[in-house]
This record gives sequence, structure tokens and C-alpha cells, in this order.
Amino acid sequence: MDRFKLGILLAIILLGFILRLYRFDNPVADWQSWRQADTSSVSREFVKNGFDFLHPKYHDLTSLSGGRMENPEGYRFVEFPIYNLFQAGFFKLFGVFTLEEWGRLVTIFSSLITAVLIFLLLRKYVSENIGLVGALFYSLLPFNIYFGRVILPDPLAIMSMLGGIYFFDRWIESHNKKQTPSIDFLLSILFTACAFLLKPFTIFFTLPMIYLVYQEFGASFFRKKILWLFAGLSLLPLVLWRLWMLQYPEGIPSGSWLFNAGGIRFKGAFFYWLFADRVGRLILGYFGIALFILGFLRKFDKATLFFLSFILSSLLYMTVIAKGNVNHDYYQILIVPSIVIFMALGVDFLLKHKNRIFPSITAYILILVCVMFSLMFGWYFIRDFFNINNPSIVEAGKATDRILPKDAIVIAPYGGDSAFLYQTNRRGFPSWTLSPSEMINMGATHLVIASPTEKEEHLKKDYKILEDGGSYIIFDLRKGP
Repeated sequence: MDRFKLGILLAIILLGFILRLYRFDNPVADWQSWRQADTSSVSREFVKNGFDFLHPKYHDLTSLSGGRMENPEGYRFVEFPIYNLFQAGFFKLFGVFTLEEWGRLVTIFSSLITAVLIFLLLRKYVSENIGLVGALFYSLLPFNIYFGRVILPDPLAIMSMLGGIYFFDRWIESHNKKQTPSIDFLLSILFTACAFLLKPFTIFFTLPMIYLVYQEFGASFFRKKILWLFAGLSLLPLVLWRLWMLQYPEGIPSGSWLFNAGGIRFKGAFFYWLFADRVGRLILGYFGIALFILGFLRKFDKATLFFLSFILSSLLYMTVIAKGNVNHDYYQILIVPSIVIFMALGVDFLLKHKNRIFPSITAYILILVCVMFSLMFGWYFIRDFFNINNPSIVEAGKATDRILPKDAIVIAPYGGDSAFLYQTNRRGFPSWTLSPSEMINMGATHLVIASPTEKEEHLKKDYKILEDGGSYIIFDLRKGP
């Protein structure tokens, strides 16, 4: 790679970094704040009480088992807390940013490394120029700018999965004759195992690896012991973690609904929300669809089939985890690299066929128009994601943190959304799950109401008001008025 193109790649990465600093110091009260708050809360507990990776806890003491059992310790057994290790670890080590800002930095660098991995894969299988185009698209898509700076494990998970694919490809190419472990082999296992621990759904994205194996060894790959070793070592940490989790069922959220709750798979709503709204509108901003579709018009060589395995992985993931993908737009973080790769392949198709199908200037104008309008419309649809739609929860949270003891157990009702509770910097409950007396028996000591209405007037007769800030009221549940 010459210095000029290396400079372009570095400029793309720098631009992607700068764009992801937009509203960098936002409180965790923007889009999908409930999931960000839950993630960051595990890191906060590590900072407060030590790094106990085998017993991750968070701020919400509500039952995670669908009401079958209480969760007084606040256990949270979802992904293995690798992301939280980085977020809390860097905060403790450096301390120059807030905990939330370190979470965003972890995601930002994960997103930028993913852009580099997309460049490396496209450079190998297509060309260096198209690799730069892929990295540029991944860095600039507004959907990816927002979700490339959220406090979620998903961006780190997809970075790890792409890292696993990249190093696996290097190992297959360089060491297939000897079929012995190497540094690429070990790095691929490390990245793949981390991806599974961070987001088990990344297992759907092993299809590119399976394709590479089949290309190299054919159907006889089943007899290759080294491949079974790879699969075993990659899956073993996830299996051990899942077995360990079973000891703490109160901290395991119910997840069966993610697959096909309500029988939504293949219904009209399934296709609308995933393909028309999320992929077509939010991610591609309508005009990016043209480049994406053109990417499928390449001749079906080995490179095209390799990248088609990414698309098949994405389709399989969205189909199996149907309800989860329909309900949550952040679930589509995992499919963005596949989309970006085919956008880049669409640009490659246009450039290779200029002067044959249409004039050269037409190809460049079409690319420019598609990219510009895709980014413009994408930003139009994504820009509100950065907004703090209810500032009163932030104000109430600051007041709560200022006046309440650190060991207070707080009820911060917000429709079950834990973002409000997170602002208080206290453990507790994000909703009235039971009557006030029953919740007091469960340990609740204080109540914080944001944007109070007349519905809360009766509480003033029963409990002492510690502070009435107009946009919030803080009650002591242990004392009368």
C-alpha cells in the first residue's frame, strides 16, 4: 500500500472519529438509552465494587426472569462483560473522561477498527480503491455514526467477528498445506470467541468462514482435526459462560420472545420493518439502495461468493431472531458491514462498466448522487436519535445523586425504562411493579418522580418530600409527610 492511499485511509478513519464525537458528552438519555444504561450500569458497579466478572451486577433490581423470581442482588447475566472490562478499566486507569464517555470511546474505536477490517477484506478480494470506498461508507453512514458511539457491546462484537474472519482467511491461505496452528489461527480463535461471548448472535456470521473452508478443502473439511479444534476452542468460552449463568436464573432475562413472538416472521410487518424501514430508510437513506443492488450484479467469482456469504449470514440472523430485529433497530448493527460491502461492490460495478454500458461521466454522477442523497436522507432520519427527549430525568437524577445517601434504594418510575434510574446513580426499580408498601418491603427507601402530574398528588399526603424542584419530586418512603 503506497503512502498516498495509506494517507486516504487514515483520513477516512480520522473523519469517522471526528463525526462520532458529535454530542460525545450526552447523558445516557438519548435513543435506546434503556439498553445503554443497562450496559453502562454493569461497568459502574465494577468501578464501585470491584471487577467481579463472574457475578456481573447492575442498577436495576427488578426481576429479569419474567416475574418468576426476585433479583435483590441485581445480577445481570447477558453477554460476558468484556465490553465493561474496557469501559470501566480505562476509566479507572486514566480517569480523564467520565465512565459514559469511556464507553463511547470503546465503541468508537471498535467501529473504526471495523472500517479498517472492511478495507482489508475488500482490498484482498476486489481492489485497494474499493476497500477505501467500503471503509468510507462504513465511516460515514449516519446510522453507523450514531450506533458507532453508543454504549452497547454490539459494535465491539461485530468488530471481533470481522477480526475472526480476517485472521481465519489469512490462516487458511497461508497455512493450509501444513494445517498447523499459527499466530493467525490463534488470533482468529481469540476474536471469534470474544464475538460469541459479547453477542452470541454473531454465530450466524461464521458462514464466511465455512465458505472459506469449503473452498479450500471441499466436503472433506469434516475430516480436518485442526478445524474441529478451531470450532471447539471458539465455542468453549461461550458454553462455559452459559453453563455458569444457569446458577443465577434470577439474573437471566427471558429471551425466547426474540425469535418469533407473535408469529411475526415472514409476515408483512417483518418485511416492512426490516427491509423497507431499517435497511432501506434508516441505514441506506433510500438512495443507497441503488448501489447496494448493483453490488449483486458482479460476475459470480470466488470473491463474490465469499461476500454473498455475509449477506446470507445477515438474512439468516434476521430471519431466526425475527422479533428481536423487528423490535430493536440496534440489532441491525450486526448487518451493517454486509450492507456496506455490497455498496462498495456496487461502486466497483459502475466503475468497471463505465464507457461500456454508459458514458464514464454518467457513472461518476450516479455514484455521487446516490452517496450524497443517501447520507442526506440518512442524517435526516437519524439526527433525532442524538436528542435528549426528556431532560427532566437528567435533572431529577442529578438532584437525587446530590441529596440521597449512596446506599439508597430508589424507585424511579419511567415505564420500565431504566434510563431514569441510571441518572440517579443508585440501585433500585424503574417502575411501580407492586404497591408502595410491598416495594418498601423489598428494600425501596426513596421515590423520585420526573415531570410530576396530578396523579402523584396523593403521594404528598403519605410520604415526606425531600425536594420539590418543579420538574421533579423526591420522596422519602420511610417517613410520613
